[in-house]
Amino acid sequence: MLSMATGCSQSNRNQGTTSEQSPQAQEAASTPPAQSGKTKVVTTFLPIYLFTKAVALNVADVEILVPPGTEVHEYQATPENVKAIATANVLVKNGLGLEEFLEATVKNAQNPKLTEIDASKGIKPLNEISPVVKTAKEEKDQDHEHAQGNPHVWLDPVLAKQQVTNIRDGLIATDPANKATYEANAAAYIKELESLNSEFQQTLQKTPSCTFITFHDAFPYLAKRYNLKQVAVVQIPEDQLSPTDVQNAVNAVKKYKVKALFSEPGVDNKLLISLSKDLKLTLRPLDSLETGKTDPQHYFKTMKANLQTLEMACK
Repeated sequence: MLSMATGCSQSNRNQGTTSEQSPQAQEAASTPPAQSGKTKVVTTFLPIYLFTKAVALNVADVEILVPPGTEVHEYQATPENVKAIATANVLVKNGLGLEEFLEATVKNAQNPKLTEIDASKGIKPLNEISPVVKTAKEEKDQDHEHAQGNPHVWLDPVLAKQQVTNIRDGLIATDPANKATYEANAAAYIKELESLNSEFQQTLQKTPSCTFITFHDAFPYLAKRYNLKQVAVVQIPEDQLSPTDVQNAVNAVKKYKVKALFSEPGVDNKLLISLSKDLKLTLRPLDSLETGKTDPQHYFKTMKANLQTLEMACK
């Protein structure tokens, strides 16, 4: 199985906001939190929004900073983001170094009453679990190192349960008046995650040690949980592929005798179709959940679609 996943860029450019405050940031920072009667919660990107919204539902106002489908690593915070944080009670992040733009943005917001919830608290991160094969000579701008470990913990339903629990506890600490609601909502969502985990286990136990290569290291937690084997990460340029790059990628895939080719939403299909033709492999979608609908049920619909794709590819 070959996974072409580009949900997180290989770029190592730090494009967060600068430490100098803009006039918009100063204005936002001086704005007191809104007195709407509800706790105002801002979340970083889609999976964290889905989990937070599932726990809060309508008892808190939940917003998202990074528009779904926007690259989190390369995200540049806007004055609206600064204002949102400046007027928020709670900020929920994935953590593990994923949201590089946050530190400067929170600093600019100057909100001393802001509570930050790290959804990955207590989760032991995975580091590199397979060889990295570079296909291009110059990859300094393409290579993104996860200094705090791989951040894609939300793609493992069991670790997603821990994230939901962390979000629940953080919201209760900030808004104890709605403790019962947060607990009930979180319990219902966790029950669904447990059911999803069982479904993955029952389905993928039929294809033990299914081997795959990924073009971006987005699925190691999923692989570890369900006894799939990631044998290599093949790095390719994101913009233009030279004939040599294509051949290097093809050679790497052939070396590991990969069965299938996976793409993610938003990927340049021309590039993938070209590779799939060279490799004589079927192109299938595998979703890292960084784009899509803001309905909390989107997580389950997408993960079940991923399971069907894995089941087909691992036969």
